[in-house]
Amino acid sequence: MSNKKSTQVLFPLAIAIAGLTASSAYAENCEPAHKFKTITPGELSVSAVYYPPFNEVDEAGNYKGLEADVLRYFAEKECLTLKAQTASFAASTQFVATGRADISAGEWYRTEARSKVFGISSPVFVELMAIYSKTGTKNLNQLTGETVGTVQGYLWVKDLQDVYGKNLKLYPTPVAALQDLRNGRVSAVLDAYTVGAYAQKMGNLPGIKIEISDPDQRVATSVIPAQSAFLFSKENSELGTALNAAIEEMHKTGKIAEILRKHGITESLADVGEPRYVDAP
Repeated sequence: MSNKKSTQVLFPLAIAIAGLTASSAYAENCEPAHKFKTITPGELSVSAVYYPPFNEVDEAGNYKGLEADVLRYFAEKECLTLKAQTASFAASTQFVATGRADISAGEWYRTEARSKVFGISSPVFVELMAIYSKTGTKNLNQLTGETVGTVQGYLWVKDLQDVYGKNLKLYPTPVAALQDLRNGRVSAVLDAYTVGAYAQKMGNLPGIKIEISDPDQRVATSVIPAQSAFLFSKENSELGTALNAAIEEMHKTGKIAEILRKHGITESLADVGEPRYVDAP
């Protein structure tokens, strides 16, 4: 996976800043679990990257997805109305940096460089490297001698170059890589599991099998996957404390796994382990 999302180009989209949508409200007698400030009192504003299955604002104005469900739980716990606005990856972080959104949601990877600019929440999910093929290959060794594709900028590119050498083909987008897989120009494509699983749930990628890669010590992210999180202003540490408490509670109670099941995604994405930073190119 890429340095989510400074270089990531999964299913690239040209998305303009969209309108606001109220996604949840709270009861009048609600008592918030924590005290912290939000940009608009009584509201939790989210700058959400359109990135199914994590974040999506549908035509009816409903905010939905894996991260949307996590933030909805958090907002309700803190007696806040959840409001989301759609933005590109770059615009989403700027909304937080300039005080126009409380939280940026874009399946952001937890990196040390990012932590110097933004507050980073506790890990919510991990992203798993998957092998896309016509045969259902799970093991990287089974692809030795074959032409294999992946996308420029992904976290595992350097490791795969060491493993496959000249047999590794880099693509500007996942769409281009998968097109070559369908046409038989490559035997497999290494890509993120989640977006592919969601695409197949929606009836896309026929004839392609997506299997989470077996751990391979030669490829670090197949052994210790990247963790994703939400971004918020470093100046609002109280919000971060409250958000982390909700995320950690959701992991402990199985709520994160429940959300994954609801969206048809493997519960293994909830096995985040201890908070850590991923090395990003």
